[in-house]
Amino acid sequence: MEWATRADCGAVVTFSGTARNNSAGHDEVQALEYETSVELAEESIHDLIAAARARWPRLGSVAVHHRTGKVSITETAVVVVVSAPHRHEAFSAAQFCIDTLKKSVPMWKREISKDGASWSTDVQSITQIPEP
Repeated sequence: MEWATRADCGAVVTFSGTARNNSAGHDEVQALEYETSVELAEESIHDLIAAARARWPRLGSVAVHHRTGKVSITETAVVVVVSAPHRHEAFSAAQFCIDTLKKSVPMWKREISKDGASWSTDVQSITQIPEP
């Protein structure tokens, strides 16, 4: 939040997605493990930030980060931070960033439980970042 706070922005919105202990079909998830092509993920995140800035030209700071590797339950897996002059644009842009990340960044999630590990069945087809 300190990084995103700016003199010209009166709103800073932070979203933190944490690993939970359940998902569709699994009630005893002990950890998550994320895999991606770092190059493709970084390119997609760069594109979604550019799309957010095109939709809301007055955005201040925008940060989007998704961890890879093992993420224990209650740990943060993904963070979005957006600053803007007003709260409406900051909230809207932050929601756009997390929703678009989930749809457009190639990321695979494995759920680890006491019985082993399996790829998440809660998947979406990867889509293009929407035009402003």
